[in-house]
Amino acid sequence: MLAASASLTVGTAQAETGFGGSRGDTTSGSKDRTITSQVTFSTSDNGSGKSTGTLAPVGSYDPPACWYEPRWTPEEYEKEFERRWDIGHFSGAAEGYAAEKSRYIEGEPYKDFNKDKSGEGMFWGTVYDWDRLEGGDYLACSQADFWVDNGDDPPVDNAIDTETLAKLAYNEIQVPDTQISLAPEGTTKVNLPTWAWLDKADFHKVSVTASLNVGGWNLSATTTAKPVSLKLEPGTADATTFPASGECAINSDGSIGEPWAKGKSDETPPCGITYLRSSDGGSYKLKATVTWEITWEGSNGESGTLPNGVFGSEQDVAVQEIQSVNR
Repeated sequence: MLAASASLTVGTAQAETGFGGSRGDTTSGSKDRTITSQVTFSTSDNGSGKSTGTLAPVGSYDPPACWYEPRWTPEEYEKEFERRWDIGHFSGAAEGYAAEKSRYIEGEPYKDFNKDKSGEGMFWGTVYDWDRLEGGDYLACSQADFWVDNGDDPPVDNAIDTETLAKLAYNEIQVPDTQISLAPEGTTKVNLPTWAWLDKADFHKVSVTASLNVGGWNLSATTTAKPVSLKLEPGTADATTFPASGECAINSDGSIGEPWAKGKSDETPPCGITYLRSSDGGSYKLKATVTWEITWEGSNGESGTLPNGVFGSEQDVAVQEIQSVNR
């Protein structure tokens, strides 16, 4: 994961963290590299509970592996420059230092780290998501650190914007575990419909807001995940699903499926399974996967959609060879 500069604000409105829930600079998950980002996340409306997980995007999805964002004031960049060049001698070091000195100190194009423009803008630099960086991704953000005046558009591709923030927020979304309710519970019978459902209290939309508020830039985007359907996979070909596709739509009240109740034994469940063969003393792995619809809204009025996400889990269902039961 990325390391991030982060703050924690506890209250009814929001709780802010950095990448991966960090509350301070941390070491990234790849090759012990640490990169500092100014992006923070408000997660007070994120999924919670005993067990949660991240969404797997459906289809083609390419979240950013790198981007540019405002990083340093002139005074901060002077310290950053000194830190970078506080190194031992190596081949090419003198030439590299001379080029950097010319660019940031001697006026080609920046004179003395642009200190005469302090408060009027910031130096922008690259942030890498090391866990997503592959092959030529480095080349997408190879621009040397550059200055941007407050209110100006950065003169490069891949500068951070609300869509980038929306994708970063998507990466932080957590959704509840897909533990469905079954009737009969745990053990069912051959040729007996098993009803399946999810309670609306457990499955509701969740959201994360990613924000960049530094210097003259204040952007945010809120990414929202809304449950739209439940897919049942019985764990064996010897089963029939209801509906036939195995895809149970969400109800108008936010629930999925319908709880079994006394008197419904002869009815076909709107969401469920009939097993046609016993599990021979073992059990079948019933997989339940919820599809979440992803939308986002930016603080600048922009909005859009991102690929749906899925998250599921398995539970054991034992099936006994009994043809007739009272229920």
